[in-house]
Amino acid sequence: MSTLSHMVEIFWFLADPFIFMGQSLSHLPGTILSVLRTGDFATLLSPSRFHTAWFGRFWAVAGPEVRKTSSPRVVPLLQGRVRHGVATDQQSGPPVGGVVLEVGAGSGMWPDDDQTGGGAITKIYGVEPNPASHAALRRRVRESGLEGIYEAVPVGIEELGHSTKWDGRIEEGSVDCIVSILCWCSIPDPEKNIAALYKFLKRGGRWYVYEHVKARRTVFMPLYQRFVNLFWPRIIGGCEMCRDTEKHLRAVGPWEHIDLVQPPAEPWCHPLPHIYGTLTK
Repeated sequence: MSTLSHMVEIFWFLADPFIFMGQSLSHLPGTILSVLRTGDFATLLSPSRFHTAWFGRFWAVAGPEVRKTSSPRVVPLLQGRVRHGVATDQQSGPPVGGVVLEVGAGSGMWPDDDQTGGGAITKIYGVEPNPASHAALRRRVRESGLEGIYEAVPVGIEELGHSTKWDGRIEEGSVDCIVSILCWCSIPDPEKNIAALYKFLKRGGRWYVYEHVKARRTVFMPLYQRFVNLFWPRIIGGCEMCRDTEKHLRAVGPWEHIDLVQPPAEPWCHPLPHIYGTLTK
């Protein structure tokens, strides 16, 4: 690669978060008009409720595109074909199967039968407390043919075991697989909630992870990431760029096996570096 091409590539990586924030801001006028048309002035006057409505409107459009660009990594992960941060054609572990807890289900992007490699899923609990995402989530469940298997759970992680909070209950030690895809950036109190989820996982259960995390490469990128993060959470639904999710996952409790790394193919200038792989309890 020529020096000029390399500089252009670095520029686009550094500019990408601002392009994404611009796309989110483009949905702001439509959100305001929609709230005004429905006469929901309580939402308009509540910063938290309005922010939720704004992000839900934006993610209905952005979510499918994120799904498309993430699929080359996420699909092999769910199919058990990732080793040391590299997706391969070889089976390196079991696919998602049994009772699955999907964290931050959003609009229902992961998983479905076409993506999990025949892992014999018997039940999926899709945890999504944001009401703005529920309509798209239910539609996705129907389109994926998962009615009767997929249950949308409209509460936060801290309420999963309380039947008084929703129309069900998940027992500790009853979950075969946890799937968390690009969600820990916006979940409050991640250390506490990761600890809560760990209790639901069976011994021998697997946690499938693809998350963007704090930058560590070079001196410049952590500083640049912190600068972008001054704006990012306010425009991208409370998403935090600098979360140390890998540290919380590794420290939550004893693991039989951990294969969780930053994909080696990611360049040093990526403002949203990822961790990628599985942890086995």
